[in-house]
Amino acid sequence: MKKTLLTILACCGLMYAQADPRTVTIKLIETSDVHGNYYPEDFINRTPSRGSLARVYSYVDSVRRAIGKENVVLLDNGDILQGQPTVYYYNFIDTASVHIASDMMNFMGYDASTIGNHDVETGHDVYDRWIAQKKSPTLGANVVSAVDGEPYQEPYTIIERDGIRIAVLGLLTPAVPGWLPENLWSGLRFDDMEDSAARWMKHIKEKEHPDLIVGLFHSGRDSTKTTGNTIENASLLVARHVPGFDIVMMGHDHSPFNETVINDAGKAVVVVNPANNARRVATVDAVFEVNDNGDVSLKELKPELVTMDGVSPDNGFMERFAHQRQAVEKFVSQRIGHINTPMSTRDAYFGPSSFIDFIHQMQLAISGADISFAAPLSFDATIASGDIYVSDMFNLYKYENMLYTMALTGQEIKDYLEMSYDMWTNTMQSSEDHLLRLRDEANSDDMTHTGFRYPSYNFDSAAGIRYTVDVTKPRGEKITILSMADGSRFAPEATYKVAINSYRGNGGGNLLTQGAGIAQDELSGRILTSTDKDLRYYLMQYIMEHPEVEARPGDNWEFIPAEIAVPAGKRDRELLFGK
Repeated sequence: MKKTLLTILACCGLMYAQADPRTVTIKLIETSDVHGNYYPEDFINRTPSRGSLARVYSYVDSVRRAIGKENVVLLDNGDILQGQPTVYYYNFIDTASVHIASDMMNFMGYDASTIGNHDVETGHDVYDRWIAQKKSPTLGANVVSAVDGEPYQEPYTIIERDGIRIAVLGLLTPAVPGWLPENLWSGLRFDDMEDSAARWMKHIKEKEHPDLIVGLFHSGRDSTKTTGNTIENASLLVARHVPGFDIVMMGHDHSPFNETVINDAGKAVVVVNPANNARRVATVDAVFEVNDNGDVSLKELKPELVTMDGVSPDNGFMERFAHQRQAVEKFVSQRIGHINTPMSTRDAYFGPSSFIDFIHQMQLAISGADISFAAPLSFDATIASGDIYVSDMFNLYKYENMLYTMALTGQEIKDYLEMSYDMWTNTMQSSEDHLLRLRDEANSDDMTHTGFRYPSYNFDSAAGIRYTVDVTKPRGEKITILSMADGSRFAPEATYKVAINSYRGNGGGNLLTQGAGIAQDELSGRILTSTDKDLRYYLMQYIMEHPEVEARPGDNWEFIPAEIAVPAGKRDRELLFGK
């Protein structure tokens, strides 16, 4: 009887232990598309700014103190190496110091990150240095060596927290070769996201046996966006069609997102995106139960997008990186020239503008081309009259594109412009219609095309030719090219040298492929010359050599008929920018 009683008591004790497991909550915090916004200061417009890693660190530190550092996982989803002069300075000017992004990520205690397309845009010297100087792994399961097909970076990492094994798999949008010159990603290949995720999911499950699987994908949600034959935004496709992920953290498209989708196996997958500029973070509280045997079960996922508005910059962060801030401030404060009148991208949507025509003028001068294509890369940027400083160059030209000279026929040039203006303008019936293709609701987080149905960085106009844009006609009939700028004949069958940025020249925006009808694999053969540095560098050099800048709009193209386009344009301008 004694042995029987002891056995019963032991069983009861075991049942009691199994009925009262330990609860563990791990908070995952994601930043994405920080774009150089490290300090609470916009070094381009010389104003205070919202967001910043300084504020994010203040938030992260408060969470760590509240729930314990062991219960926090901090992740970044790429595009941290481009945007503000802060990061440009440490990419290309001060290349001897520890890269500021590496230094800050180490200080903040990031556990892992992915690489973004704009990180690749900085070139091997920059992103290889950044990766080497970071203490945390940089993930990219589909960024592989073109020689052996093995990942160039770590495909995934395992993070252990309080007895919980968390697998984080990184992926990058494979559209990179359609935007960037090959010298920036030489030796690399960018594989399909779904195929790569399925391959590594099998490996992770069989080898690692994690309790939580997180996808950290620098790719957005709209899978209809393509570059060539490549799907740019495949995050939701992976979440739905590759079972195994518990959480997918997105980036790239600057669009806040917090939803739960059901995958092909019938399981729920939490999908979040904090958008850009460190103005918010995405968090997911993962709640587990752990019994005495160490068995772990995931019980709940609680996602949230947390704004950094109202969060004060961390004093320790600001003190630690005060020296770097002073160096950047000195860099952007350099005077390089003088301009007689202000320039604004606002004017560029309604006809020739001094802002875009100044870029055209310099592209033609730098390249020696016959014709130039350029678009407003920032939705609403202004360069004031008076002295021009280095900071103004980041308003004038937002990205680190190279300048190509490409061979295009006259017909291809016309077809290219037909697609550009079709994305840009409506087919109007009367002056009561909108001139511009606007969307119903503007996304205030998307700086590139706020209010427009299509990105304004694809609204290319041309210089070197004279032409009209008939806003009452459909695509294919909008553009009439009258002559070359000097009055000589423009010939559809002739071949011209065209100055164009490398993003566009590699297929970005599809104006050369879907517009001009050139196959993606033929684009490289059309490139006659390329600069070896980014276009902004040459723009700065040009201004320093010609310091008295005369900014005036050209007169080589116009919207017609004026009685329809002009009043509609005035109303649209007030709708977008106010009176």
